[in-house]
Amino acid sequence: MFTGAISELLHGLAVFALYVIPAAGIMFMARHFVKIPDELFRKILHFILLGAYFPFLFAYHIWWLAVIQAFMLIAVIYPILALAGRLPAFSSFVNERKTGEFKSSMVLALGMIALSITVCWGIFGDKLLVLACVYAWGIGDAFAALIGKRFGRHRIRLPFADPRKSWEGSAAMFLCAMLSVLVILLIRGGLAWPACLLTALLAAAATTYVELCTKGGFDTITCPAAAMAVILPLISILGG
Repeated sequence: MFTGAISELLHGLAVFALYVIPAAGIMFMARHFVKIPDELFRKILHFILLGAYFPFLFAYHIWWLAVIQAFMLIAVIYPILALAGRLPAFSSFVNERKTGEFKSSMVLALGMIALSITVCWGIFGDKLLVLACVYAWGIGDAFAALIGKRFGRHRIRLPFADPRKSWEGSAAMFLCAMLSVLVILLIRGGLAWPACLLTALLAAAATTYVELCTKGGFDTITCPAAAMAVILPLISILGG
């Protein structure tokens, strides 16, 4: 069993590397040679990260090996990015909004996938629920930033909401989060489509409001957690 677990872990790490290294490498080369708008570059990296969640789920048969991989990557990536972050050119190249943002974002993203896998796959036994919870944040947040930066004109005035956020960006967050959850739940099966739609609408509402209220980049944690808090009980109640 131990030998099999090591073999599976190495396989999972290899699959992850075969995806991330070429994808990130191509984008960093493109950033060097082509003028890519800063916000677009950030969100392309964001989507590369979202794609990297697939190896965690589908390169493994044992959930806790995927969690181990996440913590192994944190242990390797954090010191490397901490050293790179001391170089002003690096911070400018990756378009950090504040010093250390890039390494903190990576640690939070890997920590969140570890938590989501533990709860959704480890406890509830469902890989696709991991994607539903993480993508409710990931895809919605990406389009919220892109739409909000470009078209955001009407600032939100709600309790605890960040006054810099716009209704346009939040509408994009809600719509994309809802569609992401709905598509994943329909692919997953086990629920009638009205139940899938209800779950997606409530999860999108929760993640959108939580994203509005979260500052300091911690929406990487709070939004998937909000999605889990809505999706997992509803799935149980609705018999899915």
